Amino acid sequence: MRVLLMSFGSRGDVEPMAALAASLRTRGAEVRVCVPPDEEFARLLEAVGAEVVPFGMSVRALVSGPKPVDPFQTAKALVAEHFETVGAAAEGCDVVLASGLLPAGIRSVAELRGIPYVFALFQPTSIPSPDYPPLPRPGKPFPPDEKDNMVLWGLDGEKVNALYGEALNTHRAARGLPPVDSVRDHVFTDRPWLAADTTLAPTDRQVVHTGAWILPDTRPLAADLEAFLAAGEPPVYVGFGSMALRGASAEVAQAAVAAVRAQGRRVLLARGWAELMPVDDLADCHTVGEVNHQALFRRVAAVVHHGGAGTTTTAALAGAPQVVVPQIVDQPYWASRVADLGIGAAHDGPVPTFESLTAALETALAPETAVRAKAVAAQVRADGADVAAKLLIEQAG
Repeated sequence: MRVLLMSFGSRGDVEPMAALAASLRTRGAEVRVCVPPDEEFARLLEAVGAEVVPFGMSVRALVSGPKPVDPFQTAKALVAEHFETVGAAAEGCDVVLASGLLPAGIRSVAELRGIPYVFALFQPTSIPSPDYPPLPRPGKPFPPDEKDNMVLWGLDGEKVNALYGEALNTHRAARGLPPVDSVRDHVFTDRPWLAADTTLAPTDRQVVHTGAWILPDTRPLAADLEAFLAAGEPPVYVGFGSMALRGASAEVAQAAVAAVRAQGRRVLLARGWAELMPVDDLADCHTVGEVNHQALFRRVAAVVHHGGAGTTTTAALAGAPQVVVPQIVDQPYWASRVADLGIGAAHDGPVPTFESLTAALETALAPETAVRAKAVAAQVRADGADVAAKLLIEQAG
């Protein structure tokens, strides 16, 4: 049994694939994973015994570059990679599961290979619903006075077709496949998988709700970090993961350090792709790079972060109060879920100030928030990758 996994995106899109790959490996499956050519992704996947096939451009270079890329040219290039690089990687595989930035060509690859195809999401708000509007997407702006969500979802489908339709159907025609009318519906299938926790991300949409795919992390914390943690009360963690914060890193670090200190707390800055750096050399601030969040978040007073699905879930599972400062795509959804569940605060806007972060920290550090965070932690499950692995092997027959 050989399984092909594919995702184009940041660490939050790749690490769940590593979790699923690890669970598949324990069930005896060989796993091949197509991801962007960033070295940290290869290390993550090779550590769980997966074969890595790089495709497309470096995501870190993409989000950290001096100027934004053309989304239409990027979409066209990725569809070509789907058919060529990922298509070649599908040889000898029994099933393919795709996620990340819309994998427009992967269902066609499965069709050509005659193998089952599964599409997975890490949050529910990309699925059309009358209850919420579509997430932002490149293309023609929506009419400002249109309030009917299903009308907006129809327009979103047109945006997807404008981004991917011509390239997808050109490649399909070259291989003797009929054209696709709705790229989004074609990719999503009638019942996509939702790899998110049922408490954190409930939905009434037609999905296979597996639970979040969490990769167990047994790495010890570094000696200098252990020493910092032992030297005082639990600090507040501040990190933005794969978000580059384009030009705002120094401003965000300054505001965060000042706001945390104003609460009488020590600061733990995570460099991340934003390259956050200390604002001075005082002993109450410590900086970390790559770190075991599962171990660390159980030992902090609160977690200030960007609202990625993985970070939100890890903090929730650890019982750590959160301040979510959403940057893009689904992150405002996770911010709203944290606030709705009473396990932290949703920051309004992507660049915090001293005043705005102070207000959010007052909520997150309140005793009742800590109590609620511990209660919710008991409801969050960590077996989603095992559930998905079993289902995927069954799907392959």
